[in-house]
Amino acid sequence: MAFDLVQYFSEQIKIQKPQLFSTHSPKEKCAFVDEVNALTLGQLISLWKQNPQKLYQEIKATDPLYIQEIARHLTTSAKNQSKLTASEQESSISEIVSLQFNELNQLDQTGNFGQTGLAELLLGQVEHLSGQAEDWVWSTNQLTELIGSKPIEQEEISLEATMQEFNQMVNQAQPNVHHAEELDVEQPSIPGWSYLLSPIVALVILLSLYCSYSQLIGH
Repeated sequence: MAFDLVQYFSEQIKIQKPQLFSTHSPKEKCAFVDEVNALTLGQLISLWKQNPQKLYQEIKATDPLYIQEIARHLTTSAKNQSKLTASEQESSISEIVSLQFNELNQLDQTGNFGQTGLAELLLGQVEHLSGQAEDWVWSTNQLTELIGSKPIEQEEISLEATMQEFNQMVNQAQPNVHHAEELDVEQPSIPGWSYLLSPIVALVILLSLYCSYSQLIGH
């Protein structure tokens, strides 16, 4: 696996270019550094794939006009969806590409990479870039093999929120339980033998009434 230039460049940007995105909150600043770093490094990889010899020469020369051309191309792309203003993005891209060229030059000189070694280093960054940015970044710098590589963030559900939802569900169900209990009042149980005696009791009452009636007629 190639040396991780993504993380290395990100740290160098924060150290060497502290003024970048200084008007934004610390969280936004870090996000914009990572965004532009991925955007520019991906563009260098795409340019290397198109013409490795030309880009190698441009890295060695570190021509400000060539760097400005890269910045303008990325900033004006129809696929660019950055929340940065065009002017802020273009200037930050120029500064970051310049830093990346200088760092690549130093690595080339220190490690005697040459064009072949630098090719291996740069092309090996695709693996490190995977999942590090939104899809529009890869569409803009034409590193389209990384589209869809960023995992979809799922909202974390805390235990406290889960318990609150459970308690709310229980509380809502309680009135219905009480209502059901009120409706379902247990009726007093009636012994089975009472159903057998009922006809006998009725017959005794009828006989009593008949006897009383007979006596009245006899008088």
